Amino acid sequence: MSQIGQSCNLDVIKAVDFGFYLDGGELGEILLPRKHARAELKVGDNINVFLYLDSDDRPIATTQRPKAKVGQFAYLKVKEVGRFGAFMDWGLDKDLLVPYGEQHKPLEEGLFYLVRVYIDDMDQRITGSTKVDRFLVEDGTDQFEPNQAVELIIANTTDLGFKAIINHTHWGVLFSDEVHQRLSFGQDKKGYIKRVRHDGKIDLTLHGGQKTRDKFAKIIIEFLEKENGFAAVHDKSDPALISQLFGMSKAAFKRAIGGLYKDGTISISKSGIRLIENEDK
Repeated sequence: MSQIGQSCNLDVIKAVDFGFYLDGGELGEILLPRKHARAELKVGDNINVFLYLDSDDRPIATTQRPKAKVGQFAYLKVKEVGRFGAFMDWGLDKDLLVPYGEQHKPLEEGLFYLVRVYIDDMDQRITGSTKVDRFLVEDGTDQFEPNQAVELIIANTTDLGFKAIINHTHWGVLFSDEVHQRLSFGQDKKGYIKRVRHDGKIDLTLHGGQKTRDKFAKIIIEFLEKENGFAAVHDKSDPALISQLFGMSKAAFKRAIGGLYKDGTISISKSGIRLIENEDK
């Protein structure tokens, strides 16, 4: 289905000097300018394009890839501030307008801002907004489940840690003691749902799934091998010490050593953890 502000696969139905016309279904014939078409493109081919409106509000296609489609967020740079608002570089020849009425605070040329891309109800044009709160909800009840993999955009810092946008739809929180790497505003990260609280608010983690557990287990084993098989740290140790030694949260460390203990790789005592030598391995 052809939709303004989205990518789709369309058939080439006509070739002209200045480009190709594509079958846009209900949108009619849509021009793909020749500068955006590969040299070998011909009538009958099927091509993936992004659809937007030209300066005359006519649907037009491009093979350029926007930094965000309609319904998504992206961290964009202001190219110019003009009479109608701020024009953002979103990866296309035609810049994205953030009108003054859609600016959380006045945007300044050359700076980056978190922008939501949407279609304005009044004129049906693709528009940007930095008033991100009105596009997001905090209640994740019946939407997410623990350990679910999600896409995150780091959006803010709080007293608790970092606020992040989940899958372009919800707010969530990454707590400081769960973060053991440098995060920056606007950064895209793979994350996981830690839990959905009774009030519907969502706690996040950057660690989850078997792949992550295996990675942490490998880190611990390699550390023990370098330390002659023993480390004076265990599940009751200070979280700061665990983070310093292994670069992971205490919760992640406890899960990792629990798995290593169950499969007979390590022993756990009050003095620390020890690598078990297995002659059969």
